[in-house]
Amino acid sequence: MAIGKRNDNRAAADDGEIVLSVQGLKKNIGRKEIIRNVTFDVRPGEIFGFLGPNGSGKTTTIRMLVDLIKPTAGRILVCGDDVNRDPELALRHVGCIVENPEMYSYMTGWENLEHFARMQAGITPERIAEVVEIVGMDKRIHDKVKTYSLGMRQRLGIAQALLGRPKLLILDEPTNGLDPLGIKELREFIRRLADGGMSLFISSHLLSEIQLMCDRVAIIARGEVIAVGDVDELVSQADTYTLWLLDRPEEGRAMLEAVPDIRLVDESGHRIDEVHIAALPGAIVTVMDEERIPAMVAGLVEAGIGVKAVQRVAPSLEELFLGLTEGEGIR
Repeated sequence: MAIGKRNDNRAAADDGEIVLSVQGLKKNIGRKEIIRNVTFDVRPGEIFGFLGPNGSGKTTTIRMLVDLIKPTAGRILVCGDDVNRDPELALRHVGCIVENPEMYSYMTGWENLEHFARMQAGITPERIAEVVEIVGMDKRIHDKVKTYSLGMRQRLGIAQALLGRPKLLILDEPTNGLDPLGIKELREFIRRLADGGMSLFISSHLLSEIQLMCDRVAIIARGEVIAVGDVDELVSQADTYTLWLLDRPEEGRAMLEAVPDIRLVDESGHRIDEVHIAALPGAIVTVMDEERIPAMVAGLVEAGIGVKAVQRVAPSLEELFLGLTEGEGIR
């Protein structure tokens, strides 16, 4: 499985200051604890994914990050400044879209940006033109927002969040409602921002998007972060599958099943991407050590069973997530 991630900024990110540090964050409503001891860091120039099903606490956490609600306990530092103690100082480094970007539909995109620019000191018309170019909306920026597609509204919202030259951009479920082309364009745009040195914090319940887009990820379930790490490192904790396409599948299945350290997996027991299954229709799915494959191929051939194809399929974040959360639903 190809997982497209940037590596060029990672060394600088590892050595630089922490852009966002969340330490022991908790939130109680009455006697109910809805966010429990959430801790993670976001480094300079990285795309950090915040992954969890709807209702897991993603948006509540983001609202605390930008001081829309107060945490019960814990600290949030943006570039070393404490959000709770000095929100104005800390949040000058942050651009954010929580849930859907709110715009005035009867105004043009440019007029909306002018309106938001008045709320911040030092935002010039030149800066507005700059962010319009960054989000690729120069051809439509003088049209009424009511004529925009959802993807264009999302871009305009990001342009508004970029006006103050933030070091951290927070996007809450940015691909919601977008068609596949819109998602692809947004993913490429987010990567360009990160390549320019900005840190991005992306919350989503879409595993495939987080896996394609992000350098590192925190997985949250029932208000608690259950894993934080590089995408590749987290994926490596789940089983890697070996797919076998044989000319005598029933006999081959019996041989594979007879080997103690090879586990056969039926269709309901795996979550392999449909692309891999479609490429090898009728393949037998196993979990086994890679070192065992040559001997197994030799044994099958010796038994007169033709081996048409053998393919290793890397696990997805879904495998890891479902293992960690004991099957809690996520798409």
